Amino acid sequence: MHEILRGEPLLLLGIVAIAGFYFGRAAKVARLPSLIGFMILGVLLGPSVLGFFYEGNLESLTFLTEIALGFVAFSIGAELNLRALRHLGKGIVSVILAESLAAFFLVFFVVYLITRSVPVALLFGGVAPASAPAGTVAVIQEYKAKGNLTTALYAVVGFDDGLAILIFGFAAALARKILLGSTLGVISTNENVFAAMREPSLEIVGSLLVGAVLGFVFCLLVRKLHAGRDMLIMAFGTVLLATGISIHFGLSLILTNMAAGFVLSNTRREGFVRKATDPLREIMPLLFIFFFCLAGAHLQLSELPKLGVVGVVYILARSAGLMGGARLGGMIGRMEKKIVKWIGLGILSQAGVAIGLSLIISTEFSQMARAPEVAAAVSRYAAAHPDVSRLAYDPLVIGAAIITVITATSVIFEIVGPVLTRIGLTKAGEIGKQDHA
Repeated sequence: MHEILRGEPLLLLGIVAIAGFYFGRAAKVARLPSLIGFMILGVLLGPSVLGFFYEGNLESLTFLTEIALGFVAFSIGAELNLRALRHLGKGIVSVILAESLAAFFLVFFVVYLITRSVPVALLFGGVAPASAPAGTVAVIQEYKAKGNLTTALYAVVGFDDGLAILIFGFAAALARKILLGSTLGVISTNENVFAAMREPSLEIVGSLLVGAVLGFVFCLLVRKLHAGRDMLIMAFGTVLLATGISIHFGLSLILTNMAAGFVLSNTRREGFVRKATDPLREIMPLLFIFFFCLAGAHLQLSELPKLGVVGVVYILARSAGLMGGARLGGMIGRMEKKIVKWIGLGILSQAGVAIGLSLIISTEFSQMARAPEVAAAVSRYAAAHPDVSRLAYDPLVIGAAIITVITATSVIFEIVGPVLTRIGLTKAGEIGKQDHA
């Protein structure tokens, strides 16, 4: 039976859909968001426990995660109406800037105090602002949250990934330059840090442009449609197009789909937008079951003991930076009191984007370590500084540490983040009593 389930993905997905339903119900009984139940099911079915999910079939099912993220991003965009954002004022911009930059600088500072390595601190700081919008959106939709805090959360988790990509691009380029130049003394390609920012900048601009074009095309295709099932077909096709184009051309599927939804929200009347997006809400619970179950299956419980001091301070510093920065940004922007007080609880989730960025670091630094001149420089530095941890200067060790810590801490953030989001929305009075009783 074990081998049958491992070898038949559709059979396994059928079990996931049915079992996920009941695990979600059990989580709600325990006063937790349903997605916690989905993730627990994934952990049980994954390599950490039963092993029905393993690297091979998880890789083949990646498209489900990408589709789910596409729908999440499209729904975020569809909630970002300019009228509602103007109602929130310029404060939403200050929140996004403050929480992202505070997370970067605070994580940079505490990691530097521990490692005494500027490149390592830059890399951890560069990953810190990245969020996981799926967890926040899943909680909002499950509890049917409505209000200014909900709108603000949609905006923050939607737009801060763009800023996170820029911050990461800058931090990673600067870290490489310092490591190869000042630390190891390797003659690099004289890479200009700002020139290295060109790629992440083009990724953001390209994603938004492609998404905007697809959003206009979608609006044209559905302008004369009325049936919900017809809208669903067109929306599903648009999300698949946006996601596929993004993956093929190395764009951000989150920003691309969000831009498409944003165009819909701001070029059509609210009633039409609801008619176009309501059918999506009918299928998103199933997508959330698959998404969070697969996320749980990817979580390696064996990674948790590897957190170490760096992992613990990363969790604390990132949490303090995001929550404190969001609060400060809200105060500077003179936002509504409940937004200032509770928005920080809704933005802590971290998973796919951060793990993706850490994988980029791991891959690039592994390749860097294999270069003969870098390997020789590392050996010379190790001989000259026997008391210095290799984490401070060895690209191979740095890359491995980044991917290990970020993967392990994502387990914590993916569990704690949605729970805190629910608490924040409840405290703000944007979840009805009937939904959390």
